[in-house]
Amino acid sequence: MQSRRFNRRTLIATGAAVMTAGLITPARAQSFKPTATMRGGANNYRPGAPIVDKIGGGGFWMVGTVRRAGDGVPLAGQRIQIWAHTTEGHERDPHSHGATLTDTNGEFRLEMPQIVPAFGQAHGHLAYDSADFKTVFLRPVMSRSSDTSLEAHFVLEPA
Repeated sequence: MQSRRFNRRTLIATGAAVMTAGLITPARAQSFKPTATMRGGANNYRPGAPIVDKIGGGGFWMVGTVRRAGDGVPLAGQRIQIWAHTTEGHERDPHSHGATLTDTNGEFRLEMPQIVPAFGQAHGHLAYDSADFKTVFLRPVMSRSSDTSLEAHFVLEPA
């Protein structure tokens, strides 16, 4: 019976043969599932809210990302509408609504007045409502009403 010796040379040669034969495949990108609309997300929605630099006096930040379903590519130039019940107005008031666009990394950021509880919860409303992808409404709830920012993330499915 013949014994096999493994040394560094045979280990490297065996590894190269395995990779060449295709037995080891490269890692694939994670699959991003589309974001589902949240219950209550569309409450007090106003189609066509203007793109603004800031809603009201500011002091609170709504931030997040927008990606394409499937491959997760960040989506630049996407319009996100934001509204909430704040220290300066109710979520149904036109001056409590505004929109912003995502940057080249698919990120958005809009300053607004402090969100305050409505119906027992401090929460914001966000909408993606343009034609390229399916409409999505989000209603994220703040951990504490004293928080000074809130995040929301969209993964959009083509329309």
